[in-house]
Amino acid sequence: MFPLLVIISSLLLSLLSYFVLKPKHAEKHKVPPSPTRLPIIGNLHQLGSSPHRSLCKLSQKYGSVMFMHLGSTPTLVVSSEEAAQEILKTHDLVFSDRPFAITSDELFYRRRDVAFAPYGEYWRQVRKISVLQLLSVKRVESFRGVREEEVGCMVEKISSQASGTPIDLRKIIISTTNNMVCRIALGKKYYDEKLGGGTDFHHLLTEFLILLGTIHIGDIFPSLAWIGRLNGLDSRLKKNFQLMDKFLEQVIEEHMAEDRKNSPAQYGTQVDLVDILLEIQMDGSMGVPLDKDNIKAVILDNFAAGTDTTYTAIVWTLAELIRHPGAMKKVQEEIRRSVVHQNSSKVITEDEIHKMPYLKCVIKESLRLHPPLPLLVQRKNTQDIKVKGFHVPANTPVIINAWAIARDPKTWMEPEKFLPERFINSEVDFRGQDFILIPFGAGRRGCPGIPFAIATIEIVLANILHPFDWELPAGEDDLDMTEVFGITVHKKSLSLVPRPH
Repeated sequence: MFPLLVIISSLLLSLLSYFVLKPKHAEKHKVPPSPTRLPIIGNLHQLGSSPHRSLCKLSQKYGSVMFMHLGSTPTLVVSSEEAAQEILKTHDLVFSDRPFAITSDELFYRRRDVAFAPYGEYWRQVRKISVLQLLSVKRVESFRGVREEEVGCMVEKISSQASGTPIDLRKIIISTTNNMVCRIALGKKYYDEKLGGGTDFHHLLTEFLILLGTIHIGDIFPSLAWIGRLNGLDSRLKKNFQLMDKFLEQVIEEHMAEDRKNSPAQYGTQVDLVDILLEIQMDGSMGVPLDKDNIKAVILDNFAAGTDTTYTAIVWTLAELIRHPGAMKKVQEEIRRSVVHQNSSKVITEDEIHKMPYLKCVIKESLRLHPPLPLLVQRKNTQDIKVKGFHVPANTPVIINAWAIARDPKTWMEPEKFLPERFINSEVDFRGQDFILIPFGAGRRGCPGIPFAIATIEIVLANILHPFDWELPAGEDDLDMTEVFGITVHKKSLSLVPRPH
């Protein structure tokens, strides 16, 4: 009798403790809501082929701060301006780390770059180099001649193909932006150059970007990382890394060669990013060691950010203008009215672009609707913290849905419409101070290459829109706006007919 009474009393006390104490515990550790998850895979099945759209739809049901269980990894998903501001500004330092990812670790020399390096002294030093030495407004201005020369080549290429038939404008834009980045980063064009083994740089870079946008199963299920060997991903990563490393080693050796200084006709006199990094390495001004692998990783950052995101933004902007002839007419009239010369074959300079406010509104609106990285590169918090009142344990990966924030009907009137006029006389900008528009991120981990990206987007667009009128191919009434999700969200294709103005 006595033992039975003890057992019953213990059960009653346990139940009492559960109902009395649990609310206090839950209040103390109030976690974000989460969609119902399946065993093992969690919420992976709910991401679909367009994760930014799927996550936006889920946030409308579960809230702008929610947990998604991606395999064995609980991940915080943020879809509102207020929550983004807490992470990117209020608690920026706490959320300045990056979660580990196998692909970036393999491709960026164990994450010795700026974008994916873990937070710490090394990252602070290489970011400082990027902001002050490589991608400052003054440095970007010094490369304006390169940009103007390359858009001149682009206009000539389009003119030579302007025979009343469709051209692959997307391919021309990719070539132009890649040539710009090659010359600025490496000193000369490599885009179509053959490398060892019959590979050309274009295909090497394309494979690099595809791999960078590929999720390794080991990041979702660490115990299944071995599958990367079976499906070929590990070997692709290794092969691409080895080919890219060999190429960059050759570039650095050429820059270090004494005859480069004595042969300006062959190598050119423009100081490039490799020159700057080698000079920093020589003078020892960086607070941490800077070896060849560090230099290669930082250079690769510039290719990843400077090519893919830039041409993607240009292509989406042109697609929206084709679908909105009123905006197309307005921006072309502004460009043609603003240029000093009337020769359509002459390149529009960056000085002339400063007099084109509507063009800048068009670019802002395109970046709002089509941020190249709709899901910002993931962050990770270094300690337990609260976001919008929810408890977020340390080392939680964080996804910020910039696409959803930029289409939030609570913030934007008619958010699904392409309306460049919304930015006329508006102080909202994309440089990380206005959290309703963050296509380049914000805070310590915001993109340091914004001046370079915008200078490139503006000059390419102006010189495509000034000398040519653009039409859809015969028999087509509208553009295919299908998205292709990867490291960035590309437009599937852009086939248009140029008509010399």
